Amino acid sequence: MPSYKLTYFNLAGAGECIRYLFAYAKQPYEDNRIAFQDWQALKPNTPYGQLPILEVDGKVVPQSTAIGRYLAKQFGLLGKNDWEALEADVLIDTMADLKKHVTPIFYAQSEEKKLELKKELLEKHLPFYLEKFEKIAASNPAGFLVGSEVTWGDLFLGENLTALEERFPGSLKPFPALNAFVNKINGLPEIKAWLEKRPIGQPIPSKV
Repeated sequence: MPSYKLTYFNLAGAGECIRYLFAYAKQPYEDNRIAFQDWQALKPNTPYGQLPILEVDGKVVPQSTAIGRYLAKQFGLLGKNDWEALEADVLIDTMADLKKHVTPIFYAQSEEKKLELKKELLEKHLPFYLEKFEKIAASNPAGFLVGSEVTWGDLFLGENLTALEERFPGSLKPFPALNAFVNKINGLPEIKAWLEKRPIGQPIPSKV
């Protein structure tokens, strides 16, 4: 049995999708959470100066999506066939495209710029992407986004959309099938148990 150690900050962020995978697979791992003040000392010892990183039997790799895909393969969550695996990849890459419009809001240098970026996100980018996801969710009688069983794509999207709703309350309200999908993922016994016991950690960036 491999030994897993996930290192990330003491918050949800980019590491939480990976934690969802471990939780759903009921796979023991070390959830190594570091404080921001300790990051500069650790940074030179990481492969590319970024987190999260995963250590598997002493071998260290970065990049949350690559880590997720690797773990999904180990846990049998890639999909039932190559097409489902492709669909999961497309969803995850598309969510990454959406997040490119979210992240800059939290690093805006002025309140004026922050409001401008938020307005563009809420009026343009969110409707565009969430409408696409809504159609996919509505067309799947199983309630997932990929196939008839849970895949890593479902877990990643479920977690990311949960975070999106937390940051921008009401974002999912116009999308009933997508909202039901998120509730389904977070209601899975393994995920529900994780959400109930996970450390609170540092707060998610304040609502903007």
